[in-house]
Amino acid sequence: MQNVSATPTTNSATLSRPWRSQLADWILVAMVSGPLAAPFLAGSGLPLLPMIADIIYFMGNHVCPQPEMGLALWPPHLMAVCMRCYGTLGGLVAMRWLFSQNQGRAAYWLPQYGMTGLVLCLALCLVYPAEMVAQHLGWWDYNNWIVTPFGLVSGLGLGAYIMPLLHRQKPVA
Repeated sequence: MQNVSATPTTNSATLSRPWRSQLADWILVAMVSGPLAAPFLAGSGLPLLPMIADIIYFMGNHVCPQPEMGLALWPPHLMAVCMRCYGTLGGLVAMRWLFSQNQGRAAYWLPQYGMTGLVLCLALCLVYPAEMVAQHLGWWDYNNWIVTPFGLVSGLGLGAYIMPLLHRQKPVA
C-alpha cells in the first residue's frame, strides 16, 4: 500500500520565512517601483491612475529632501524622489540580494559586531546628509552622477545592518 500524505507539498523555505521578512520585501518593492511608476501614472490621463501618482508624490515629498530634482521620466512629470534617495534604495536592494545569497553569514553583516556595527551603520548612513551639506556649502551643484553614489553608500550601510534583522530565519526544530 502506498503512503499518501494528507498535507500538500509546499516549499518549506516559504513557510519558514518570518512575516517581517515578507512584509519588508513587499515594502522594498513598493519603495523601488513607486518613484519610477509615479510619472507614468500621472501622465497617463486614465481614471484613478493620476490619483495613485498623487499618493506616491505625497510620500516622496515627505521622505526626499529634494524631490524637485527627480528625473523627468515622462516630462513634465518627475520621479517621486531624487537620485540620492533612489541610490539609497539601490543599496538596500543590493544588500537584500546579498542576504538572499548567504543568509547573513558573511563578515560584512553589521549586527554581528554589536555596538561597533551600529556605529559603522550610522557612519555609512551619514554619508547621505554629508553630501547634502557639501552641496549646500557650494562644493558642487546638484548632479545625479555625484548624489547617486552617496545615496548608494548609505543604502549599503543601512542594508548591511537591517537585512539580517529583518530576514533572519528561526532554526527549524
